[in-house]
Amino acid sequence: QVQLVESGGGLVQAGGSLRLSCAASGRTFSKYVMAWFRQAPGKEREFVARIGRSDGSTYYADSVKGRFTISRDNAKNTVYLQMNSLKPEDTAVYYCAAGTIWSYDYWGQGTQVTVSS
Repeated sequence: QVQLVESGGGLVQAGGSLRLSCAASGRTFSKYVMAWFRQAPGKEREFVARIGRSDGSTYYADSVKGRFTISRDNAKNTVYLQMNSLKPEDTAVYYCAAGTIWSYDYWGQGTQVTVSS
């Protein structure tokens, strides 16, 4: 069982930056692929980025590639999402997830990111 708690969301102007954090409970954090998803009002949840268990391999949605960076600190049981050059269309609730690249079994409660134009 893994519990995930996101933080770091907020209101930022277009072009600004935010860093989201996701703290995980338990001693098996390093066994999970970690990912970020987001859901904008009236839209389906969409994949943002993921990072491998130990090799640090990353994969991004085209919409955030070059602007967002996912990283993890297995010693701190934490995954991060550095978001730069934010756009109004990045406005969404951002969720942290843990699992495999095919299925994410554990989800956080989400953190709101609002980008004003």
